Amino acid sequence: MDRSNQTSPVMGFILLGLSAHPKLEKTFFVLILVMYLVILLGNGVLILVTILDSHLHTPMYFFLGNLSFLDICYTTSSVPLILDSFLTPRKTIPFSACVMQMFLSFAMGATECVLLGMMAFDRYVAICNPLRYPVVMSKAAYVPMAASSWAAGITNSVVQTSQAMRLPFCGDNVINHFTCEILAVLKLACADISINVISMVVANVIFLGVPVVFIFVSYVFIIATILRIPSAEGRKKAFSTCSAHLTVVVVFYGTILFMYGKPKSKDPQGADKQDISDKLTSLFYGVVTPMLNPIIYSLRNKDVKAAMKNLSWHRCVV
Repeated sequence: MDRSNQTSPVMGFILLGLSAHPKLEKTFFVLILVMYLVILLGNGVLILVTILDSHLHTPMYFFLGNLSFLDICYTTSSVPLILDSFLTPRKTIPFSACVMQMFLSFAMGATECVLLGMMAFDRYVAICNPLRYPVVMSKAAYVPMAASSWAAGITNSVVQTSQAMRLPFCGDNVINHFTCEILAVLKLACADISINVISMVVANVIFLGVPVVFIFVSYVFIIATILRIPSAEGRKKAFSTCSAHLTVVVVFYGTILFMYGKPKSKDPQGADKQDISDKLTSLFYGVVTPMLNPIIYSLRNKDVKAAMKNLSWHRCVV
C-alpha cells in the first residue's frame, strides 16, 4: 500500500540525538553547557562594549554587535533542546515547537551568511577607499545593510520552513538528529520533496555561494591594496583591521563545507559512524563557531580589548 495513503497528522517528533551512545551523553552535556555559557558571556560582553563605548560606534562594530546578537539567538534556538536531549533518551518535541526551532535556526544561519558579506564590504571600503569611507559607510548606509541581512535571512526561513511543514508525514516521526534540522525532517516526509530540494539548492546558492564569492573578491582587492603599502608597519596595521573577520569567515564557511562536502558512506556500518560524525560536525557548527567569534574578536582586536578594560575599570571605580 502507498505510504501516502496512510498519512496521519503528526503531533510531534522524537529526537534521537546520541541515545544510541549513552556514555557520550553525560560528557557532551557538560561540554555543551560550558560552551553555551561562554557564548552567552562572550557575545553578551561584546554587545555591551559596542553599545557603551563611544569609540566603537562605527560600522565595523555595529556589524559585530549584530553578529554577537545573532550568535546568541542562533544557539538559544537549539542548545537548550540539545542539552535536554542528553538528559532524556527519547526526547519528544511538539510539532509547533519543531517548526519554531527550525525557523529560528534557518533564519539565523542565513542572516549570518549575508552579514559576513556585509562586513567584508565594510573592510573593503575601509582599506581600499579610506578617504571615502565616512561617506560610503554612513549611518544611513550601514543600518539598512544590517537590517537587509536580517530581512533576507528571515524571508528565506519563512519560505523553506513553510514548504517543509506543508508536506505529509507518515507514521515514522523519529528525527535522527539533536534538533529539528530541516534535512533530517524532510527524510520523514512521505511525499515528493523535489520542490523542497530545488528550493534549498537555490537558497544555498544565494546565501552561501554569493556571499562566499563576494567575500573572496573583496579580500583579493584588500590583499592587493595591503601589499602596495610601502612600510611593513603600515601593512601589518592594515591587515590587523580585517584579520579577525577573515578568521571568522574561514571558521564559519570551512565548517559548512566540511559538513556538506564530504563523501557519503555506502557501507551500513560506515553509514552509522557517518551519522555520528554528521551530528557532531553539526554540533561544532552550531556551538563552537558562535563561541569562537567573540574570542577571535577579543584576541585580535586592540579596540575591543581596550573597551573591555575601560568597562572593567569603570565598574571597579563605581
